[in-house]
Amino acid sequence: MQQLNPPGWKRPKGYSNGISAEGRFVFVAGMVGWNAEEKFESDNFVTQFRQALVNTVAVLKEGGAGPDHICRMTMYFTDKKEYLTQLTEVGQAYRDVIGMNFPAMAAVQVVALMEDEAKVEIETTAIVPV
Repeated sequence: MQQLNPPGWKRPKGYSNGISAEGRFVFVAGMVGWNAEEKFESDNFVTQFRQALVNTVAVLKEGGAGPDHICRMTMYFTDKKEYLTQLTEVGQAYRDVIGMNFPAMAAVQVVALMEDEAKVEIETTAIVPV
């Protein structure tokens, strides 16, 4: 996997502008911050963010992939300000679960998610080298 960050561009923080990779694709549906029994244990944004990442890693593992294979993430938040005011904690949760892999990312504020208690949903694509 190769990060695509054109020379002369300001270096992105916590993501890459693009990724180039070859291999077997693993697609992870939108993961929210509930446990394996589909119950939310917290209404805290960072706690839900961390759990959504843990859920993502569990699905990746089932597909023979790991956090280092992630090439793209789209994060949907119900409150942009909640995300931005806790960016340090969000970044720490990301590094704790995903590590130092910084894929191409998009972050979008939405009016609501399908699960009323959800504050974040994360959709992921990974590519496993063959």
